[in-house]
Amino acid sequence: MPDLLHEISVQAPPERVYAALTTPDGLRAWWTVDVTAEERVGGRARFGFNQSATVFHMRIEELTPFARVIWSCQGDPDEWKDTTLTWQIAPVEGGSILQFRHGGWRAETRLLAICNSSWGELMHRIKAYAEGKNPGPHWTQ
Repeated sequence: MPDLLHEISVQAPPERVYAALTTPDGLRAWWTVDVTAEERVGGRARFGFNQSATVFHMRIEELTPFARVIWSCQGDPDEWKDTTLTWQIAPVEGGSILQFRHGGWRAETRLLAICNSSWGELMHRIKAYAEGKNPGPHWTQ
């Protein structure tokens, strides 16, 4: 099973990186404006893209404050179903290291390649938001 892996240095404390990944306002600031997300383990998150033509449904599996966030994809699109998204945040002098893994893909497909490129760009948007810049959401509808 292939995994997508990314790592980026962020000149912001882990608390700010964590907020970018766990709060609806934080998620809207870099990913998509169409977000509903509960801030609790066992909660649900919903992410809509292109006027909800595509919708991802996640279950929040772990929230370790300022250190780790794990979601499991409950479906839509089918290739994402049963995949797991994990962010690890580590404090370093001057900021944080953010590692991302989108694991559990069933096969190497065209969508996996597209998502890999998208996640690379999104990591830079998370970084910009946590550093106090305003990248805006990648998807605005």
